[in-house]
Amino acid sequence: MFDLLVLLIPLFPLLAVLANGFYGSRYSHEWAGRLAFGSVGLSFLCTLGVFASVLSNPEPREVLAWSWIFGGDLSINLAFLIDPLTTVMLLVVTGVGFLIHVYSVGYMHGEEGFTRFFTYMNLFMVSMLLLVMGSNYVVMFIGWEGVGLCSYLLIGYYYEKVSAGKAATKAFVVNRIGDAGFLIAVFLIFAHFGSLDYSTVLTQASSLSTEMATAITICLLIGAFGKSAQLPLYTWLPDAMEGPTPVSALIHAATMVTAGVYMVVRNHVLFDMAPIALTTVGIIGGLTALFAATIGLVQNDIKRVLAYSTVSQLGYMFLACGVGAYTAAIFHLVTHAFFKALLFLSAGAVIHSLHHEQDIRKMGGLYKKIPITHAVFLIGTLAIAGIPPLAGFWSKDEIMAHAFVHGYYHLYILAAIGAFLTSFYMFRLTYLTFYGQSRVEPHVAKHIHESPPIMTVPLMILAGLAVVGGFLGVPPEHGWFHSFLHDVATPVGAAPHAVDMSTLLGLMGAAVSIALAGWGLAHYMYSVRPQMANEWAEKSPQAYTTLLNKYYVDEFYDRVIVEPFKKLGMLWDWVDRHIIDRFVNGIGKGTDISAEAITWTEKHVIYAGLNVVGYGNHLLAWSWRKLQSGMVHHYAAILIIGLAVLIHLVVLWFTGSSIAGSSGY
Repeated sequence: MFDLLVLLIPLFPLLAVLANGFYGSRYSHEWAGRLAFGSVGLSFLCTLGVFASVLSNPEPREVLAWSWIFGGDLSINLAFLIDPLTTVMLLVVTGVGFLIHVYSVGYMHGEEGFTRFFTYMNLFMVSMLLLVMGSNYVVMFIGWEGVGLCSYLLIGYYYEKVSAGKAATKAFVVNRIGDAGFLIAVFLIFAHFGSLDYSTVLTQASSLSTEMATAITICLLIGAFGKSAQLPLYTWLPDAMEGPTPVSALIHAATMVTAGVYMVVRNHVLFDMAPIALTTVGIIGGLTALFAATIGLVQNDIKRVLAYSTVSQLGYMFLACGVGAYTAAIFHLVTHAFFKALLFLSAGAVIHSLHHEQDIRKMGGLYKKIPITHAVFLIGTLAIAGIPPLAGFWSKDEIMAHAFVHGYYHLYILAAIGAFLTSFYMFRLTYLTFYGQSRVEPHVAKHIHESPPIMTVPLMILAGLAVVGGFLGVPPEHGWFHSFLHDVATPVGAAPHAVDMSTLLGLMGAAVSIALAGWGLAHYMYSVRPQMANEWAEKSPQAYTTLLNKYYVDEFYDRVIVEPFKKLGMLWDWVDRHIIDRFVNGIGKGTDISAEAITWTEKHVIYAGLNVVGYGNHLLAWSWRKLQSGMVHHYAAILIIGLAVLIHLVVLWFTGSSIAGSSGY
């Protein structure tokens, strides 16, 4: 029964992909939507069954779906590894994914490409499930590439928009850079271990040298940084906002961007053997958390603010991995899925009520008109800001506390500053969207309305999870969540690290103070003295412009990488057309001329000579054929003539002999 449940988890969404993809035009959008979210719901139910089984028996189990590749020493199966880490990821992917699918039915209602949208969404789910369930690096890589492909399709869903097409292409290209690193790591793993199964690689990891472990993990990190949008491969994620809002929620909250964190935690045995790689993970994570938070301070697009908050929160997860807090990283991944899906879907409800307006400068005063959306958005803001007792507080505080207690003070400072900025810009977003004077266009304000239940119910469920989800990890580092993941997410050789209660309470108090300070500053600037923000922007126009333009990183990449490579491509195109093509064409033309010369020689010399010889033979044969008349008197005449010639020759011979003898005498 267990094996069947495991196999059904990816199978249900796959069947929905086939049904909607091939036959979706034959039935209504309503049925296409039901099939889409129903398939994910069934996967979630199967996941609950698997979770119940893992609770009673947490030992890793492998479920074989198909004996795929085998030859020589290579054997790769389409198989799934089920352990506590996989189970947690499955619950997040299918649970939050189901709520997003239900919400999408209402949000995408009336869209011309409704069925196409859900086909892509279900395919995205299949790919993500393969990624987290695979028992070897090949199955993970298939899912890894699958989510990359689906992100391209979903981000570019509105393909008639130039900006959407560019954003989709950007996401695809940037992810390919990271994927190349991942693929090199897979080659190195197979070259050393002769296998790509987790069970073999991770149990034999101690045979690796530090240098080889570092090489493998650095390559894995390149893939993780690309997929999870960390410095310097983060630029694709904010542009992914060109896709429909449910796509943003699915990519940012439950699936794609968490893949890098999952991959690092899954391979933590390798990372524990590579101190350089771990240090890199922590530093890049801390810098990304702070860097993205500073950009989020001044953005005016509601979805783009949330996008940079995703980049920042992913930085916290990588920081946690860098300090050895793998369980805390997964814990924050889970809580982040709750409140970030809530925030994105709430933002989608705001956009939906304002007829697709996303500029927060054209909002304000919405809390009275869309009270449910306001309430759930506020819960999401409190959670991400780290206000207790909401989910974000427990997971983020645990990461910061772990960094401090284990002596990573520089990372703690980065995380603390990032937490303050996160609280500030998220409450800035809340105040500008829901409070103050309404700045909504009059013709839009007339039609503001609350979203239908199919959209608000998932929001309320996510809000509930954002409130209580953090208690899974209480008490910090000793809660149920930590004991559940202990065997699969504990650093190799980690020794118990006791922390006295006063230190713990002090760190918790500091985290709360940081969050409240950010909230207080936002309240003062956007509620008490709303003109203060403009005053600061006017006093520091260069800093404001720099942040507004995202440190000009995109422009830098365009100037230093994109444009030079475009020019290089144009140069190679010129070389290809004017040198290589001309050389090849010249060879072809020379060949044509040679062929024509050979043809002329053959036709006018060889054929003419053969014709002459043939005609001569014909004449000779005709002449000899004339001698064979069939008349007796002709043959008699020929005999007589021949006899006369013969006699004449004989006489000449004898006469000549006599003359010669006489002369000799």
